[in-house]
Amino acid sequence: MQKEIFVTGAGIVSATGINKQETLFALQENRTGIAPIRHLKTAHVEFPAGEVKRSNEELCRMLCIPETEITTRTSLLGMVAVREALAQASLLRKDGLRIALISGTTVGGMDKSEQYYLDFLENDTKNAYIATHDCGACTEMIADYFGLFSLVETISTACSSAANAIMTGAMLLREGKADVVVAGGCECITKFHLNGFNTLMILDRELCKPFDAHRAGLNLGEGAGYLVLETRESAQKRNANPLGRLSGYANTSDAFHQTASSPEGEGAFLSMRKALEEAQLNPEDISYINAHGTGTENNDLSEGIAIQRVFGDKIPPVSSTKSFTGHTTSAAGGVEAVISLLALQHHFIPVNLNFSTPMSELPFIPVTEKKPAAPLSHVLSNSFGFGGNDTSLIFSKI
Repeated sequence: MQKEIFVTGAGIVSATGINKQETLFALQENRTGIAPIRHLKTAHVEFPAGEVKRSNEELCRMLCIPETEITTRTSLLGMVAVREALAQASLLRKDGLRIALISGTTVGGMDKSEQYYLDFLENDTKNAYIATHDCGACTEMIADYFGLFSLVETISTACSSAANAIMTGAMLLREGKADVVVAGGCECITKFHLNGFNTLMILDRELCKPFDAHRAGLNLGEGAGYLVLETRESAQKRNANPLGRLSGYANTSDAFHQTASSPEGEGAFLSMRKALEEAQLNPEDISYINAHGTGTENNDLSEGIAIQRVFGDKIPPVSSTKSFTGHTTSAAGGVEAVISLLALQHHFIPVNLNFSTPMSELPFIPVTEKKPAAPLSHVLSNSFGFGGNDTSLIFSKI
């Protein structure tokens, strides 16, 4: 029998708030964090985005880091979320534990690379930032800030990165290679990031509307979300208070296209079905689906078809919280894992903002109105990346 994986801490930073409490209020009050771009220095101000409402300088002050220290926005966002998760799990010292950090990111330190690119070419005053460019550098910065981790790894699989980090953390625990794992992801918005999605012509100039017939694309977001994972035995030994259980997970790849999902949603279908099998659950056991739901024409149709294939005519409530946070790309699996746990704990289903017109191709519409509080037992959270790298996580009530 496989070891049960408990979640004993969670931390989140997004456009909706700088911690779980702020995030919960925004979700319950149907208040989006998507707004005109403020912090990113870009000419493309026509695109709204889910920026975290703190400057780098403000984040440094929150973390008591000198503003002169070599940092990146991605790592700062990660530090804030990891700190909240560790505090909730009462993990402020090693205490002889083997604690691992598994972090997902793709943009990494590109914010500094693009900011100082001309300096790199013309002089040597900013060369220290060259070393912050790659994904792993941001993870190492987070690890160095806390000084707790005996194993540090970075996952980079585009928009499924953080979900894959959480899945990897669970496997490390089950294989006895760590006692506790902090897993999730972080990502900031960069010009490279924004321009890349603009080139693909999948950015909406208005607020995104996932699963709407008139959807026009995504709103880019940024943030971080991390979970503290440990086995039942570890949690009991530490007297930790579990928030929920990671009962199922799966990663698949349909390798259909470099960026597009397959028309039949094959990868998404397989990841959801295999996660259910891992959790030993039936489709009807799922109380709520936190969909990948980017608001793009391709994703929402493909994911919707996959949901129909898995759940048939008994589709549970579905919504995309990217209408609150924007698409936080590599951090999305972590951000939405924390949101899924908040839904489980507080017995609510986040609504799918901005929806008005059902898609004729799908037999369901997303949740658009607050419903009376009702117990949720199992939440399925989807994170799908470029190249058809698809991951589904299932969180269950204790």
